[in-house]
Amino acid sequence: MTIDASQDDQDIDDWFVEEILPLEPMLMRFLRNNWRDGSEIADLRQETYVRIYDAARRKRPSPVKPFVFFVARNLIIDGLRRKNVVPIETMADTDWLNVSDLEPMPEQRVAARQELRRMQAALDSLPPRCRQVIILRRVYGFSQREVALKMGIKEETVESQTIKGMRLLVDAVSDRRGAVTTGARRFLMRKD
Repeated sequence: MTIDASQDDQDIDDWFVEEILPLEPMLMRFLRNNWRDGSEIADLRQETYVRIYDAARRKRPSPVKPFVFFVARNLIIDGLRRKNVVPIETMADTDWLNVSDLEPMPEQRVAARQELRRMQAALDSLPPRCRQVIILRRVYGFSQREVALKMGIKEETVESQTIKGMRLLVDAVSDRRGAVTTGARRFLMRKD
């Protein structure tokens, strides 16, 4: 039996989108909190993703979340070694070594699910062209130029649609963020 490499890559891609990408906000917070040079954060995130993807080709890591932070932590350590300078603050702050502290509370999980549903509803409510631009730019990561070429519109239009769409999405999410967390806590209290 031969393995279809393109199917295997698609399976890894699907796994990556479902399991890894939802952890990006936590990963970015972790990297920002533990790396001084903000201009290198995106590179650290990308290198983390590359290493996770390569590892998944051999065997899918389980559980996923600790593995993501383990890879990111190792990249930070490697980066500090390369710089040959370890700031005292980095060594003193060892709390970030404990990945289990990053586990969200139950009400945070419920709130995150509600926020994701609200984000999907907000995305669905965008005007069609605006929604398509946001999906191509923010979900698939295409450049402004690539989106303009794919959609047959000007780059300026892509830029304005991106700004418009992101404002609408931020408004939709931020308007009720506090209410969602409070609602999640009430929901969890009723379950007990």
